[in-house]
Amino acid sequence: MKKILPLFSYILHPIFISMYATLFYLYCKDDIFTTQEKYFVLFQILVITIIVPILFFMLLRSTGHVKSMMLPENSQRRIPLILQCFLYILLVKRSIVIMRYPELHFFFLGALFTTILALVLSLFKIKASLHMAAISGFTIFAVGLNLHLQLHNPYWGALLILLSGITASSRLEMNAHTPKELLIGLFVGVLPQVLFLYLWL
Repeated sequence: MKKILPLFSYILHPIFISMYATLFYLYCKDDIFTTQEKYFVLFQILVITIIVPILFFMLLRSTGHVKSMMLPENSQRRIPLILQCFLYILLVKRSIVIMRYPELHFFFLGALFTTILALVLSLFKIKASLHMAAISGFTIFAVGLNLHLQLHNPYWGALLILLSGITASSRLEMNAHTPKELLIGLFVGVLPQVLFLYLWL
């Protein structure tokens, strides 16, 4: 189990959560969008939330500003978090617009505020688990979408709560965070999603 747990830190890395949330959203609203539109949305998410951050990370690593994809130190997190803020703003302003994708729009708006909170905390030398922030935010979104669309499927929420626990265990196993940092990450991820939930639920 100790060998398996670290894998979840990579599978459930914050950089992939946006794609997972988008796939879940398109799955739940399968009959509303055409196949072509789904691919177009996924392509935008792939480029903006995965490819661009990875390329930027490679640039930062080559210049010595970051050492690992896990961003273990607060000082290494600030530039990537600032970039992430701009990318989320681009998404909610230009791509995932409220008129066409209201629920997903508010998810990314919540993710933007989570990123801002994590950035502000890092300025005060407070380290929040970005893994916990991402997976817990996704969990609230999934539960909210389940209620909003009246899917009556409790399994998605239960699965994501389980994955949140596994993610926390993984981060502890890798000595990447303390329990306090995991709780801060949980709070930072949940709070914006819960606040925006009232606007679309």
